[in-house]
Amino acid sequence: MHIHPDARSVVRALAPDEPVILNRPHAAERAARFFVEKFPGKSLYAVKANPSPDLLQVLWKGGVTHFDVASIAEVRLVRAMLPEATLCFMHPVKTPRAIREAYFEHGVKTFSLDTIEELAKIVEATTAEDGTPAADLRLLVRLRVSSDYSELSLASKFGADLVDAAPLLQATRQHCDWLGVCFHVGSQAMTPFAYVQALERVRAAVAEASVVIDVVDVGGGFPSVYPDMEPPPLEDYFEVIHRHFENLPIAYNAELWCEPGRALCAEYSSVVVRVEKRRGDELYINDGAYGALFDAAHVDWRFPVSALEDDLRDPPQEFAFYGPTCDDADYMKGPFMLPGDIQAGDYIEIGMLGAYGAAMKTGFNGFGNAQQIVVGDEPMASLYRGDRERPVTDNVVSLR
Repeated sequence: MHIHPDARSVVRALAPDEPVILNRPHAAERAARFFVEKFPGKSLYAVKANPSPDLLQVLWKGGVTHFDVASIAEVRLVRAMLPEATLCFMHPVKTPRAIREAYFEHGVKTFSLDTIEELAKIVEATTAEDGTPAADLRLLVRLRVSSDYSELSLASKFGADLVDAAPLLQATRQHCDWLGVCFHVGSQAMTPFAYVQALERVRAAVAEASVVIDVVDVGGGFPSVYPDMEPPPLEDYFEVIHRHFENLPIAYNAELWCEPGRALCAEYSSVVVRVEKRRGDELYINDGAYGALFDAAHVDWRFPVSALEDDLRDPPQEFAFYGPTCDDADYMKGPFMLPGDIQAGDYIEIGMLGAYGAAMKTGFNGFGNAQQIVVGDEPMASLYRGDRERPVTDNVVSLR
């Protein structure tokens, strides 16, 4: 496999008409080893963040053996790619057929739920044809927790409210070998305090239910680095989580889990785009809201950018992007900082797109083709190289 040195070398070699996704396996493997070695528990990769088969292999090589799968398609994919992997079906709302296939055909034992109806569905779907109920289920009750300290909220759709948690935990305990509690603080949590609040809610639920808890899963939310989003070191998150986990009223041998998605794959990919037109401070590029830049359009996410031409001399200025489709919604306001003399025909690298970006590309309006190429340079930002200056925070927590 040929590995290009960097984005500039790709542009010089190919002068591509279509966007090019640049993958950095070494960056994803480094992130995987970081979580495996430093998180004080087990790390499950959240496959939805980027289901690339190549990436799954890289993370496995980096030591990740457990995977958070959220659909039967993800179950099938990971089982086919990694036959020895442990799969955990962590979507709280599943079809009976998906549960049954996951359990009986793919060996999935771990499921999440947030209602008594979902519990009944799981129990029925995993019961054998002769009426024998499953005796090896590992069931995790998902609690609703705050997303106040995260850039993207996940507090509305899933999770049992605290008032309903105790009876649900008690009912679930009757049908499983392992009982767990899980939650999700939201995407891109900018302070460890997000997990403190959530774990205090776990404490309250477990204390009221008076049941034995075998696993606590703190979910995802672990951040990456983007313009104007400089989180504390991940070690700070791990230390806070471990300290509060140790103080929970749970089994002495209970396991601690997490489900990083963005944090494991954000640094894996970037995309090279070409400027097709300039109109003042707006650049028309050949990827956008229906491609790898979904977040830039729909949640105003700012990604790092770099012009790839050698003859640009003007100082940086603010630009917005239009994507290639005929839709006005194909717009990314940024601002993205690029040389003031950038023009049509120039190329730009847009970084930190390994999480969700490459995974959400569509073929809308006939666009969406993107060659994938491996490059050997470093991502535009990293939490894992050890060269990032520690962000300035107060002596308690960063509250954004």
